Amino acid sequence: MKKISLLLMVLFMAFMSQAQSHKIVFQVTSADTLVHKAVLKQLEHIFILAPDAKVEVVCHGPGLSMLVKEKSIVQPKVHEMSEKGVAFVACEFSMKERNVTKDQILTDAGTVKGGIIEIATKQEQGWAYIKAGF
Repeated sequence: MKKISLLLMVLFMAFMSQAQSHKIVFQVTSADTLVHKAVLKQLEHIFILAPDAKVEVVCHGPGLSMLVKEKSIVQPKVHEMSEKGVAFVACEFSMKERNVTKDQILTDAGTVKGGIIEIATKQEQGWAYIKAGF
């Protein structure tokens, strides 16, 4: 009986290690709206294949425009993906350089002090890194 219990425990732990959800951080540095649309399409595909994935989209430099209310053409999709748990964040350094206030950022997005450090931190925590673009 102990051998069966031990075997079941080992099998359960092996199954649980396979059931880990994906953790993905996207870097958006382009103001190109085609890139913004492509990122959101990729997010849709991720949630079809891995509905429990953890995803963060970090926008900095020219990519900040994806999250600026007056410039973003993907606001409805950002809202839809944030409802699925995607975190969208704007780099505060990029905001300062471009004179963008927190009030100008989409309500479905947050901010981080530095986009690069946010991405590096996520990678150190085991997140996969994806550079958005073509």
